[in-house]
Amino acid sequence: MIRDFPTPPTLGAAASAWLADERPAPAVPRPAATVLLVRNREAGDAGAAGAAGDDGDDGVDGVEAFMLHRQASMAFAAGMYVFPGGGVDPRDAETDLPWAGPSPQEWGTWLGADPAQAAALVCAAVRETFEECGVLLAGPDRDAVVTDVSGADWEADRQALTAHDLAFSDLLRRRDLVLRTDLLRPWAHWVTPEFESRRYDTRFFLACLPAGQRARHVGGEAASSGWWPASVVLAARERGEVALMPPTLVCLEELAVAADVETLLGAERSVVPVMPWVERDGDLVALRADVPS
Repeated sequence: MIRDFPTPPTLGAAASAWLADERPAPAVPRPAATVLLVRNREAGDAGAAGAAGDDGDDGVDGVEAFMLHRQASMAFAAGMYVFPGGGVDPRDAETDLPWAGPSPQEWGTWLGADPAQAAALVCAAVRETFEECGVLLAGPDRDAVVTDVSGADWEADRQALTAHDLAFSDLLRRRDLVLRTDLLRPWAHWVTPEFESRRYDTRFFLACLPAGQRARHVGGEAASSGWWPASVVLAARERGEVALMPPTLVCLEELAVAADVETLLGAERSVVPVMPWVERDGDLVALRADVPS
């Protein structure tokens, strides 16, 4: 289904130049991973008051996601509300990564990637989730998950990962943990449009917040972060209070119609790449994408 999306004002000049054939060779998109970290929300739950227009008690059951409001100074997606995620680090591709759950071959089939690339994407998804909100999808074995990663020693490890002073595989080995790949679900695949100077080839994953863990604001690239019902963020966008990139918008729409997390985790997904493009529509520049229905 072809959908139109607003072209961010900061990209309007680049889009217009592209349509005028003043286009350089497209930048090669960098592999990246993003995680829709979700949990069930019951009416009356306290949320992240004030952020994204949420008063913390909207009387609505459903699914809420942990989102970050990116710093306005960032070179990519400045000021946008996003899910945790980032680029694949070369060390995410280490072949001796402690691993439990579906194999790299299985993930490769689901993600449309070769096994080595799929393993790196899965590792990046788990690492970035820990770096950006302090949630770790790992455990001592394939049947358990760590329940408390809030101590000072864990925070030191998180900061070392963020500074690229520590490889995620080394963290797992030192703590005698395995990556719980079964806690992730493949969700979507979006590629940044060709006219943008910074481009990412991003696989989106879904994961439920593990019991006993708490997502938290850790600063860095995010000005703020917190749990918000998908419907609340979408309503804030309609009021012009929140800016969303097309992939984030589509994912939130899918979360908003789900009854609960269990429904999402059990959903059958066909992950195909989506790359928006620009067209001139009269005097306007339209950003369009063929979104799976």
